[in-house]
Amino acid sequence: MKRTLSFLLSLPKKGIIFLIKIYQKTLSPDHGLLKHRFPHGYCRFYPSCSQYTIEVIQKSGLMIGLLKTIWRIMRCNPWNKGGVDMP
Repeated sequence: MKRTLSFLLSLPKKGIIFLIKIYQKTLSPDHGLLKHRFPHGYCRFYPSCSQYTIEVIQKSGLMIGLLKTIWRIMRCNPWNKGGVDMP
């Protein structure tokens, strides 16, 4: 019973991570088909926002992970120098 509940609660988290990985492989300038156009990377942060989102969701859960991701994206602007930002 406990395993079933745990599995059901992890489905939304796995679904979001799956969608992010599809984005990374297709549209992402750092990971996808366009990465040859940006040989030094496109994102001002390390890891990229999409990779950060995957890591923070795995570490902190879906709700906290999404809140941290929103905060990270809000800091991605021309006035922020970026840098290493680990979850």
